[in-house]
This record gives sequence, C-alpha cells and structure tokens, in this order.
Amino acid sequence: MRRPSRRGQVALAAGVSAAVVAGVLMAREVSSPALDVRPAVRADDPACTRMADRYPARLVGESRDPVAVTGTASWGNGGVVLRCGLEPPGETADPCVEVDGVDWVFREDRSAGTGYRVLITYGRDPAVQAFIDDRITAVDGVLVGLSDVVRPIERSPDDECVAAPR
Repeated sequence: MRRPSRRGQVALAAGVSAAVVAGVLMAREVSSPALDVRPAVRADDPACTRMADRYPARLVGESRDPVAVTGTASWGNGGVVLRCGLEPPGETADPCVEVDGVDWVFREDRSAGTGYRVLITYGRDPAVQAFIDDRITAVDGVLVGLSDVVRPIERSPDDECVAAPR
C-alpha cells in the first residue's frame, strides 16, 4: 500500500478539520434554545428585516449565535433571544419600563417557571419580544442593547406604556 504524499496528507487533514468545525457549528446551532422559537406571524415584515441589519455581534458580553429562524436573533447560546413580528399588545396591567425611548412590558404570566424573563415592546408595530435567561444578570444592559436595535421601528405617538400601581 502506497503512503499518501505530503500534499495528500495536508489535504486530508484540512478536510477533516473543516468537517469537525462544521459539525461543531451545526451542533451549537441545533442545541441552541433559540431554535425552539418559531418565527412570529409577521417575521417577514420589512421593519423586522431592517432591524436584522442592526443586530450586534455581541450583547452584554455574549456573542451572537447562528440562528436560521426568520425574524429571530440569539446571543450567549440562547441566553437572550429576540423575536420580531408579533402583534402589538393591547392595554395591560403588566409592569413596564421605558429604556432609551423604547417601552418594554414584562410578561409575568409568560415568565413564571420558564427560566426566562419574557418582555415585549409596547406601542411599536410590529412588536418585538425578548426572552432573557434567568442566568443573565445584566437585564438592564440587555434592554439598552435591544432598545438600540428596536428603536427604528416607528412608535405610535399615542401608545405609551405606563406602569400600573401595585
């Protein structure tokens, strides 16, 4: 049996390395919790498409994950998941907060027992939903970063989220 030439050995090693890297990247994407999120009904809305061009490479120190779900972005292996294209919420008694000109409603009922804080923009059409893993402690930093991404979606001048007294 003839031994492969040095060039053949290098080509074989490069091929094996590429396959391993591709496998790792695919496993990372497949194992990402973001893939359990389905695209929102209006994920292909032009506002969501424009917003996707603004996704940062990093969010509160977490790298952006490879996600192939339309209108969805993820950082930190699913630690933060953003989903665009939802119908805007109506009036609500859920707590809300304004962060850099973007109103966010905290969905207590959808957050309980999930391991994620679930928030949705208020007064923007389409609405944008954020899932923030409980292990992420810098929620304020996440909302600052996401507000920068969401801000270009036009805000209805009459819709302002006001936190209900408790």
